[in-house]
Amino acid sequence: MEFVGEEIDYTFVIQKTLVLLFCVALSWKMIIYMCNLLNIEKEPIRVLITGAAGNIGYAIAPMIARGYMLGPDQPMILHLLDIEPASTSLEAVKMELQDSAFPLLKGVIATTNVVEACTDVNIAILIGGFSRKVGMERKDVMSKNVVIYKAQASALENYAAEDCKILVVANPANTNALILKEFAPSIPEENITCLTRLDHNRALAQLADKLSVPVTSVKNVIIWGNHSSTQYPDINHAKVSTKSVDRPVKELVTDHNWLTSEFITEVQQRGAAVLRARKQSSALSAASAACDHIRDWFLGTPKGTWVSMGVCSDGSYGIPPGLVYSFPVICDKGSWKIVQGLSVDEFSREKMDDSARELAEEKALAYSSLNV
Repeated sequence: MEFVGEEIDYTFVIQKTLVLLFCVALSWKMIIYMCNLLNIEKEPIRVLITGAAGNIGYAIAPMIARGYMLGPDQPMILHLLDIEPASTSLEAVKMELQDSAFPLLKGVIATTNVVEACTDVNIAILIGGFSRKVGMERKDVMSKNVVIYKAQASALENYAAEDCKILVVANPANTNALILKEFAPSIPEENITCLTRLDHNRALAQLADKLSVPVTSVKNVIIWGNHSSTQYPDINHAKVSTKSVDRPVKELVTDHNWLTSEFITEVQQRGAAVLRARKQSSALSAASAACDHIRDWFLGTPKGTWVSMGVCSDGSYGIPPGLVYSFPVICDKGSWKIVQGLSVDEFSREKMDDSARELAEEKALAYSSLNV
C-alpha cells in the first residue's frame, strides 16, 4: 500500500514563524518598557545631610546622588543644611550637584533653616557638629554638641517623616545619638544609629592588606563599643572567603601578637593617622562608610555576613541597656538585628567593658551639660 503525504507549504510556515518571533520581540519590549516605567515612577526619598558644606558633606552628596547609597533605581531629593556662616559654600554645593546632572537627583534644597531642612525627610545623615579645637577640654566639646543634638532631636521629631531613619556621624557619635534618642521620644529608638562602619571598614582593609587578599573576601569582623580609642576591633569570628570554603582569620594570620596588639591599635588610631597626614580629618572614607551603613540598612546585608553599627543596647552581651553601642548586626528591609550567640573570650570581655564604661561616663557628662 502506498501513502502519499501532503506537500508542505514552506512559505506559510516561514510566515507564521516570523509572526511568532515578532510577537515575542514585541512582548519583550513591552516588558522592558513597563519595568522602566515602574522605575521612573518610583517615589523620591528625601535625604537630609547636615554639615553639608563641610568636607564629609561635600564627599557624600555626589555618592548619594549617583545611587551608591540607595541603589541605581531610587530617585532622591537632597536636603542640605549648614550654619549661616557656611551659607555661601552651601549654595555652591547645590550648584555643583545641579551641574553634575545626576539622573536620580530630583531636587536639592540648600538651607540654614533647620525646620525647612527636616521637613518630610526619610533619611537623616547628621554630620554637622562642633569640632574640638586646640586647648579645648573633652567636656567643652561635649557640652556644645549635646546642645546642638538636643535641638536637632526636636526638629526631626516634629518635622521629619514618621519612618525617618537617622545616622549620626558627628563625634562623639555614640553620645550624640543617645541625646537624639532621649530628646526625640516619638522616634523609634531602632531608627537612631551612629557610624562605626568606618572602623569596620578600616579593620577589613587592615586584614586584607596583611593577608594580601581582596578586601571583599574578608567578612565578619566586629567593632564593639564606642567610636573612640576604646573601641574594640574583634577578629575572633572573622573569615576569609576562598573559592571553596571560608577560613577563620585566626588560622590564616600566624602572627597572633599582631592580632591582639598592633592590629587593634592601628584601627583605633587610624583617624588620628589620617589627620596627621592630611592635616584634616577623614572625609572620603567617612562618606563612603556612611553610604555603606545606610545601603545595608535599607537593602540588607548579604547572607552569612554581618556589619558593625552603633545601635541602642538591649542588654545583649552584657552591655547596659540604653547605651548606644556598636554591635555586629544583620539587616533586612530597613531593620537591623543584633547577632546573638557569639562567644566572647576573657580578652574581648575586658575590651568590651572598657568601652561601655567610657560610654556611661560620656552619658553622665552629657546629661550634666544639659542639667538633666
